[in-house]
Amino acid sequence: MTDFASFARLDGVAQAELVARGELSATELLDACAARVEAMNPIIHALPTVDLDRARAVKPAAGPFSGVPFVVKDVTPYPGLRWSVGSRLFAGNMAAPPTPYTASIDASGLVTVGKSATSEFGLLGSTETLLEGITHNPWELSHSAAGSSGGSAAAVASGMVPLAHSNDGGGSIRIPASVCGLFGFKPSHGRTLTATLAPSDFGDLTSDHCISRSVRDSALFLSVTEVREGGLPPVGYVRDPIARRLRIATWTQTAMGEEPELAVRRAYEEAVALCVSLGHEVEPIAVPAVDGPALGDAFFLVAGAAIAGLVDMMPQMRGQPVGRHELEPFTWALVEAFKSRGPNALVEARAVLGTAARIYLDAVKEYDVVLTPTLAIGPWRIGHLSPVLPREELLRRTARAVGYTPIHNIAGCPAMSVPLHWTPEGLPIGTHFAAAPGAEALLFGLAYQLEEARPWKDRWAPYSYPVLFGA
Repeated sequence: MTDFASFARLDGVAQAELVARGELSATELLDACAARVEAMNPIIHALPTVDLDRARAVKPAAGPFSGVPFVVKDVTPYPGLRWSVGSRLFAGNMAAPPTPYTASIDASGLVTVGKSATSEFGLLGSTETLLEGITHNPWELSHSAAGSSGGSAAAVASGMVPLAHSNDGGGSIRIPASVCGLFGFKPSHGRTLTATLAPSDFGDLTSDHCISRSVRDSALFLSVTEVREGGLPPVGYVRDPIARRLRIATWTQTAMGEEPELAVRRAYEEAVALCVSLGHEVEPIAVPAVDGPALGDAFFLVAGAAIAGLVDMMPQMRGQPVGRHELEPFTWALVEAFKSRGPNALVEARAVLGTAARIYLDAVKEYDVVLTPTLAIGPWRIGHLSPVLPREELLRRTARAVGYTPIHNIAGCPAMSVPLHWTPEGLPIGTHFAAAPGAEALLFGLAYQLEEARPWKDRWAPYSYPVLFGA
């Protein structure tokens, strides 16, 4: 196979199979990736750090993804690459020690060519930072690729890489997957190896995984990054559609008590009809009675506590305090809001999150899967969630859009956004599915079934390599 342009259409499994059969080399895959990055990254601005020379110097491990190009989200350290966390505070930071997670990436044979853009510290649902600038949605350049894994989603949707590392503390895998027409899977709490260096309450909500075009890439990636010995039964590499009827609970009201936009409602209704046609029992139920406003307040208080702890450590680490110019306005506002709440605020926030998790899990315990929209609104324009907007306005807009995904982080559940619908204007709208903690295999089985029924792998964004360069 010598048509390098055609590699863009292949998922990671297919690329690795070509290398394993000797039909092409890892060097050829990397050269093809380099051509795609050179063509697409100036348009999309998904990868703030690219180091192809470093990637060429690495011999890929003989793992299941051997030779496949890959990127790591810039909230996560990766040896030899800049680790800015999307913040001017760490713009020049090269201290990126390995973690068990990055070691598993290397052992799988993936070749890391760079870092993908993120919102500052992964706090916002749009990837448009004062450090790196704007990451554009390949489906419509005036729209956001969402966040906080917007760089990873845009890199995959534009065809630069077949899959990309992402992580998810309240929807940061599933939300950009939804608006970029991709498959986004969030594992259960504790499912994967450690990707972070310092524990925190906010870190405990976060799951690391990937955004991909195909279900099988996501399933294989989980099999190489999951904890082998732990409290959850192992998943392994799930390869097949589910073969039994599922009992699926469903609702449309967000945690804030709002209904989705009409376009989202249509996508949801199509998904329900599809699941029924596949033989599943879909039962509308009342939305779990969590206190949405209290939950949102607790979530961002926990986030503010994590950043406040970092700000307090910096004088000891570098000998000078953090300046206001080094953090975005929204980030500073979260820190200040946390510090104004008193000594018991974090304990109270933990209690709110714990209560919400118990209410949610009890409400859905009789069902195999929960089906909702991924987002309450369609893909949004750049600037809608800009970090320079006032804190209260950003929180209001976030609460309106992101009313379905955070509860699964809080409850430790696996969840996924599946690209089943496109609007008449050509914008993707994802559908969200979740299951009980530890039930990744069930969700992957359902995802394979949905992928067979409504294939999406050949739907490419207008600003993608296959479309622009005729691959």
